[in-house]
Amino acid sequence: MVEQNLQHALPLWTVVPFVGLLLSIALLPLRAPHFWERHRNKALVAGLWSLPVAVLFLVRDPHELLLSVKDYGSFVLLLAALFVVSGGIVVRGDIRATPLVNTVFLLIGAVLANFIGTTGASMLLIRPMLQTNRERRHTSHIPVFFIFLVSNIGGCLTPLGDPPLFMGLLKGVPFLWTLRLFPLWAFMTGAVLLVFFALDSHQYEKETIKDLIRDRERTTPIRLKGRLNFAWVGGIVGSMFLPFPVREAALILMAVLSLATTKKTLREENRFSYDPIIEVAVLFAGIFVTMVPALSLLNTRASALGIVKPWQFFWATGSLSSFLDNTPTYLAFFALAKGLGLGGLPVGIPPLILKAISAGAVFMGANSYIGNGPNFMVKCIAEDYKYKMPTFFGYMAYSGAILVPLFVLVTLVFFR
Repeated sequence: MVEQNLQHALPLWTVVPFVGLLLSIALLPLRAPHFWERHRNKALVAGLWSLPVAVLFLVRDPHELLLSVKDYGSFVLLLAALFVVSGGIVVRGDIRATPLVNTVFLLIGAVLANFIGTTGASMLLIRPMLQTNRERRHTSHIPVFFIFLVSNIGGCLTPLGDPPLFMGLLKGVPFLWTLRLFPLWAFMTGAVLLVFFALDSHQYEKETIKDLIRDRERTTPIRLKGRLNFAWVGGIVGSMFLPFPVREAALILMAVLSLATTKKTLREENRFSYDPIIEVAVLFAGIFVTMVPALSLLNTRASALGIVKPWQFFWATGSLSSFLDNTPTYLAFFALAKGLGLGGLPVGIPPLILKAISAGAVFMGANSYIGNGPNFMVKCIAEDYKYKMPTFFGYMAYSGAILVPLFVLVTLVFFR
């Protein structure tokens, strides 16, 4: 925690680097696409925005900066381990790319996310889903809904599903408590799947007869290769119960074992490339540094914002989780809720407020490309498969039109 005198001394301008980095991520791909293609240039932009924050905290409170760097290391190692291991699992075959098949694909991913995490499920299933739909032309919406469900909303039922819930486990929330979020999960998953099925059916009607015949003719049974990597996935899941830095060492070990035991040809078949994880690592390095003042100001001033009701916690946690990393945002509002002194099991927080914080952090990570780590990775992989992905603001137009109205319904049904 930042020293009290630093917390009160932090001016609002210290969040400018964070806002500037977000705007750079949003606008540079549009204004300077060739510049933005190079990871070195992304690192330069992230480094320049991070520099004033790093200098400020190195002088005033290096401990807080080191804590953020530690969290960043754990965050990236978890994503990298799941990325490497899942990249060694090849799902061969090509089933028909009908709206029903795609909807079932997303449902399987939403369930699987609770067992191997949103990152693991995303990296395991995004390639076969893209491959299944490669004969179709009107498919730009498919990766977007994949991010909605598999990379975010689906992972709210267990502490293994999403990092914020794992942090709740470490803070004393019982492992099975998150199963109480099942009505929320069922509501959001069911609603998004219905919207997807309707939209995909509409897009399917636009496909040419030639493309649909080719899709039918190229169908082959689904087969799995590289199954040993499921053992390393299990090792990653088990490592979540280990303390720092043993956990991080175990994550590295699982990635190394995957690389050592998987045939190179399988990764080549998967079009495996380190570019997505490099882009995530570079951009989130800047985000984790520049967000330190934003989180510090939140911890200092949140109690003065009058956030006391479940719906307020849902929207406050979710709104910040749309752009900040959802794990520290979850922890900030977790601490705020506990500090209200309202009591309640299991951790001194009323259950409805804890549900609101949990759902806000997990669900609204889907609101932007930077709301959750897997979002950017799915975007990069889809672009590698030549899918035309929406811009930063184009993606937010999707989430604003589809997810935000559903969040309003969630508020009225569950948190009013």
